[in-house]
Amino acid sequence: MSLMKGKKGLIMGVANERSIAWGISQKLAEEGAELAFTYFGDALKKRVVPLAEKLKSKVTFSCDVENKGDVVKLFQNIKSHWSEIDFVVHAIAFSDKSELSGEYLNTSRENFLKSMLISCFSFTEIAREASKIMKKNGSMITLTYESNKAIPNYNVMGVCKSALESSVKYLARDLGAQGIRVNAISAGPIKTLAASAIGDAKFLYKWNEDHSFLKRNVDINDVGNSALYLLSDLANGVTGEIHYVDAGYNKVGMPNPKNIR
Repeated sequence: MSLMKGKKGLIMGVANERSIAWGISQKLAEEGAELAFTYFGDALKKRVVPLAEKLKSKVTFSCDVENKGDVVKLFQNIKSHWSEIDFVVHAIAFSDKSELSGEYLNTSRENFLKSMLISCFSFTEIAREASKIMKKNGSMITLTYESNKAIPNYNVMGVCKSALESSVKYLARDLGAQGIRVNAISAGPIKTLAASAIGDAKFLYKWNEDHSFLKRNVDINDVGNSALYLLSDLANGVTGEIHYVDAGYNKVGMPNPKNIR
């Protein structure tokens, strides 16, 4: 319990005990990190506060990332509480569920803009505010999912993730001189609350399990371990990376015909 001892950081995006952000939080806490959490709305507050307490944290803040004032206030509050932070975990995304089926061609202007603001731009705005109170050798990570290929029932979220991954590289460049690292984890499909919005999810899980190199799906513990590495001093020379935690699926050119069922 020493890899993150003395380090303080913010977790954004815990929804319940199945959340990837929760898996990351557990690993960080096990290694001695002090954590703060955000939530949006009373329903999530009722879930997040008890989870934070499980990890001995009483530091929770409300934040609506659609509201710039909320984001600015969040980091002012953290500065008042801790003065400085060592890391940020951004695990926030949104799209209207009804537009994650059918054709991307039919994405509405309103949902495109809202999805891009919450799922992509919020990380840029959070990075800007967090960098003002982040120590040298600090680290930020965000969560993405396959953005180099078209995925059925992912539509506008795939476009948002492509933009998010590009943002990671530009933020890594901009913040590198301050000694702040910025990376993303591209996790394979995991049964989370967010993933439940994706149509044919059961088929997706089975397909990845059958055709990934390791012949299994990953879970929140797998992602938590990789996040721990990226947020710790072990990864002091790593920035601007999209780190895949998907049992090798992203390297599959085509499935082995013997595995087609």
